[in-house]
Amino acid sequence: MLKPIFEKLLLATGGTPRRLRIDDDPTVYFRTVDDYRRLHRLSEQGERFGVIGGGFIGSEIAAALAMNGKGVTMVFPGEMIGGHVFPRELGLFLNDFYRRKGIQVLAGQAVTDIERRGGRLVMRIGDRQEIDVDGVVAGIGLQPNVELAATAGLRISNGIVVDSLLRTSHPDIYAAGDVAAFHNPALARRIRVEHEDNANTMGRCAGRNMAGEATPYHHLPSFYSDLFDLGYEAVGDLDARLETVANWQEPFREGAVYYLEKGRVRGVLLWNGWQQVNAARRLIAQPGPFSAADLDQRVLLPDAPAAAM
Repeated sequence: MLKPIFEKLLLATGGTPRRLRIDDDPTVYFRTVDDYRRLHRLSEQGERFGVIGGGFIGSEIAAALAMNGKGVTMVFPGEMIGGHVFPRELGLFLNDFYRRKGIQVLAGQAVTDIERRGGRLVMRIGDRQEIDVDGVVAGIGLQPNVELAATAGLRISNGIVVDSLLRTSHPDIYAAGDVAAFHNPALARRIRVEHEDNANTMGRCAGRNMAGEATPYHHLPSFYSDLFDLGYEAVGDLDARLETVANWQEPFREGAVYYLEKGRVRGVLLWNGWQQVNAARRLIAQPGPFSAADLDQRVLLPDAPAAAM
């Protein structure tokens, strides 16, 4: 058996985009800098694009292309944009909102093939419909890259399992970022998060702990997005299957949506509301119980500005 040649090792192997089952696949999966550059080159030459997926990546890319004057067709199997995350009425609003922005939204549909024809691409939707495009972008999920960890005999369960100090089942091997499955005290369960805040905060914590500290990772990561002139920040478990309570200052334009499970707030969506993430984290940490009436008129105060250095 080979002896390890390290004292401490960090696994930050990230994830691999799920791919369509298409031969000679021309799709841009928009995960790397090279993917961005490839799409940028296509957008300089082409005028019409297909976007597969109505989630985080798909909704952002479709909006960005449309804002740059490109014709866009969105295709996704669910009923609405953000269907796994947003309450139904908000998702249906987004379908109409995107259509008003000039995007062809094909909800409840699937791309069955993509063919190259005379320098262009043809997306086949279902059995009959075909759409000519100059490029195709897909955001259909991510698989954590656990192969190296599995080969090393580390514990795997929806990612590389880590303890509160971000150590794997080997005490000198740590994991961080998209690939790490960690226990979050506020949610009282193990989660894996594929967003910037988690990657940055967890990476710093892992580095400190590898250098000799013993700082538990109890951070509840946030994420954000911009969709034309709408935007949001969110924290916690945004699962559309949970009970949701919407508190709108202006319907679908500004407000907050609370996600509840057995009387506890599990997640908060801050729709066109900013600097309130820490207040949302504090609410999620409270045991409750909360009722819909408790949250219907609740106001989250903006976070205090950071102290000057």
